[in-house]
Amino acid sequence: MSVFVPITSFVRMRLTWIGSLLLRPPPTGLRCVLAAGKKDLIDLPVLVEDELEEQFVRGSGPGGQATNKTSNCVVLKHIPTGIVVKCHQTRSVDINRKRAREIMREKLDVAYKGELSEVVMKKKESVLRKQEKRRKANENLERKRLLKEALAADSKPGNDTV
Repeated sequence: MSVFVPITSFVRMRLTWIGSLLLRPPPTGLRCVLAAGKKDLIDLPVLVEDELEEQFVRGSGPGGQATNKTSNCVVLKHIPTGIVVKCHQTRSVDINRKRAREIMREKLDVAYKGELSEVVMKKKESVLRKQEKRRKANENLERKRLLKEALAADSKPGNDTV
């Protein structure tokens, strides 16, 4: 269901209802798509196939002959921005093509939005969670050390408190 909402007498915005959620269109000049996947990244740019240059090259790394003889490494170049992504995570060309496109969308999101990108924000949240977890672990270790020192001091001979 789509609704036209008059903002001014000259400008009209198209809003879309999905369930009980009201969606607004993406900002002009930046094409976005809703893509809730395993990483839950919402506003990633849409890849236009005409703007992509795709090559299949021979991969490198461990794997010996199976890796060196097959051209299943995908090199994807976004022509307008010049961003290049190389993906050789699996032996399957189809899976590498999909993963290369996912990586390209994330890189384009970072290039377009900078610090406001969801990828960057999720990375920062992850770093903060990790730092907080490490801080709590260190505090816990310090408390245990102090407790051991206190128990050792109490159990020394000559400390009879009667």
